[in-house]
Amino acid sequence: MPPPSDSPPLVELRDVTKAYAEGDTVREVLSGVQLSLHRGEFVVLLGRSGSGKSTLLNLISGIDVPTRGEVRVDGRDLGGLSESARTLLRRERVGFIFQAFNLLPTLTVEENVRLPLELNGHVSAKAGEKARELLERVGLRARARSFPDRLSGGEQQRVAVARALAHSPPLLLADEPTGNLDETTGRQVLDLLEGLTRQGNACALVVTHEPGLVSRADRVLSMEGGRLVEREHTRRAAR
Repeated sequence: MPPPSDSPPLVELRDVTKAYAEGDTVREVLSGVQLSLHRGEFVVLLGRSGSGKSTLLNLISGIDVPTRGEVRVDGRDLGGLSESARTLLRRERVGFIFQAFNLLPTLTVEENVRLPLELNGHVSAKAGEKARELLERVGLRARARSFPDRLSGGEQQRVAVARALAHSPPLLLADEPTGNLDETTGRQVLDLLEGLTRQGNACALVVTHEPGLVSRADRVLSMEGGRLVEREHTRRAAR
């Protein structure tokens, strides 16, 4: 469901540019990007490889900072925060899902899901209870004591979704979450991600190169020549 038009944005980018030095030249990856994201939105971002999609996620999450412009999350200007403050904000307010899963191989499934909770100061018993509850929701409670290398790709990505949701972040960022999955498994992971996002009134920004995801989105964006363009065809328009 689209958010009320007067609701404050969870994420706001104001005229954001990101450039990198390459020898004697400077290359702009993002140029003059404007964006507002609200709670309750499931937003898809399309674009070719190298178009700046991952760079945009890194700026929104505070992993990187813009060359020019302003990135605000929950009203806080990330450019005005120290690296440690950005790390803390990311740990508390952002859930990140990666194409390569990024599960820690020496931890069990449950331990991987518990990790963000423990980093945020939850005691071990409560963290374990929350982790098992999330694994139940993603259909993997029975694999709680397994190690990641014993799981299929789809199972590992479902664990990654559970881990991203463990600390109930208002913002979920997913970078090509179905890139390593077959079509059926990818659809199952997206069903899960979309459902849990909407249930928790979070905002999800899903980066992909798959146009088939358009039908799921409240809004569809695309990166074109370093600029962010909002497409006309959205779920709301299609209703």
